[in-house]
Amino acid sequence: MTPPTIRRRRIADTSVELTGLGFGASVIGNLYRVTPAEDAATAIETAWQEGIRYFDTAPHYGLGLSERRLGATLRGRPRDAYVVSSKVGRLLVPNEQPRGVDTEGFVVRDDLRRQWDFSRDGVLRSIEASLERTGLDRLDIVYLHDPDDHWRQAAEEAMPALAELRDQGVIGAIGAGMNQSAMLARFLRQTTADVVMLAGRYTLLDQSALDDVLPAARELGKSVVAVGVFNSGLLSRDRPAEGMRYDYQDAPPALVARARAIAEVCAAHGTTLPAAAIAFPRTHPSIINVTVGMRNTEQVARNVEIHREHIPEGLWDELRVQGLIRSDVPAESGQGRSSRCL
Repeated sequence: MTPPTIRRRRIADTSVELTGLGFGASVIGNLYRVTPAEDAATAIETAWQEGIRYFDTAPHYGLGLSERRLGATLRGRPRDAYVVSSKVGRLLVPNEQPRGVDTEGFVVRDDLRRQWDFSRDGVLRSIEASLERTGLDRLDIVYLHDPDDHWRQAAEEAMPALAELRDQGVIGAIGAGMNQSAMLARFLRQTTADVVMLAGRYTLLDQSALDDVLPAARELGKSVVAVGVFNSGLLSRDRPAEGMRYDYQDAPPALVARARAIAEVCAAHGTTLPAAAIAFPRTHPSIINVTVGMRNTEQVARNVEIHREHIPEGLWDELRVQGLIRSDVPAESGQGRSSRCL
């Protein structure tokens, strides 16, 4: 059976092409709660059947569990048919003082612990360990993972090490992934990064990336992958409610009210808040992919469905007029309308 076609876009100045919707594998590393191994495997299988060919993981996710599960399910498929990204900056080392369960949000045993390391040796060791855990022959994209407090070592040691591997053809593309946008702009402007992974800073509730990384990407012809488009959950339901999460914490009442107002505009245009949340980043010309966490086959099916949904013309204009998104959000670039042909 031929899988549905998902429009692909290439990371600028590389040969790496990403499907418009990506599979975020943090949740199959038991983020916040246990995901049974069978659920993880069927989620990846369903994503494959739906035509998703970009999969993102990291050592941080479940102390390697995400990488192991993703690799086990993808292994044996034609290697040139899909793209895998992982990350460096947190080495997994033996935990001398385990307490039983990881303390960084993943429900896994803490026999290992994370050790920050953006040195050249740390980068090489991390990639080697990721390849061992996944069982894959290569990583297509490698991001520096959350280098917020490590700019100098990340820019002066880690990025040159990744650039050397890219120039040797070992890696297809390199970049950085963060929850802030200002330092991502620095990576684009001051290093040889090809792509950045922008978490939560270009969404229906936060367009702060328009102040730095998105102008940099557009000016330099670089590419951006958008993640965290639901802002930890507040944009994930048709009707936002009190007690939902925003950026990993309880959402403030003012933000819940704003999300509800956006949801009402979406409903008036015949669409939903989650569908608009996935579509919104794709209206920016530098954003080539939206990657969403998917824990089971039901979540995959839902995300694919809303990614396919056509967003009516005029929605973004009305949100601008009502002051619910910034007035300088660029007009729809053309790729936003491609949601019809996933």
